[in-house]
Amino acid sequence: MEQTLRQLGELLLGAVPTVILLGTLFVLYTLLVHRPLTAVLAERRSRTQGAMEKARADIAAAEARTSDYEQRLREARMKVFKNQEARRQQAMQSRAEVLNQARARAQEQVKDARADIEEAKQQALTNLQGEAGRLATEIVRTVLRPVAAPSQVGGR
Repeated sequence: MEQTLRQLGELLLGAVPTVILLGTLFVLYTLLVHRPLTAVLAERRSRTQGAMEKARADIAAAEARTSDYEQRLREARMKVFKNQEARRQQAMQSRAEVLNQARARAQEQVKDARADIEEAKQQALTNLQGEAGRLATEIVRTVLRPVAAPSQVGGR
């Protein structure tokens, strides 16, 4: 057993340079490869996430601009509709004014025509009364005129 222990001691003594070499290799790997690689991967991840966040922000900004554009478009349409409605109301009002003026002129013409008819009626009545008087005088003169020769009825 002593021999086994000695072989084990020699083996451990022979393994010390391997352990030191392995430890040095681990430290060098950590310093030269692992840390820079981890840093590069972290930077890559942050850039990727930053790009994703920037893309999300750009999408949100685009959606906000789209929403703003749609709101302005709705407002512009409403303004156009209001302008059209105002023009329609103005046209209706102008049409009503023209119609009222035409009615007023027609009523004035009817009034003038009635006045002319009434005047013509009064002239006709005056003429008829004068003519009736003249005809009455002529009838009386004809009836009362002396008969020059009486004529016999029946031919005798």
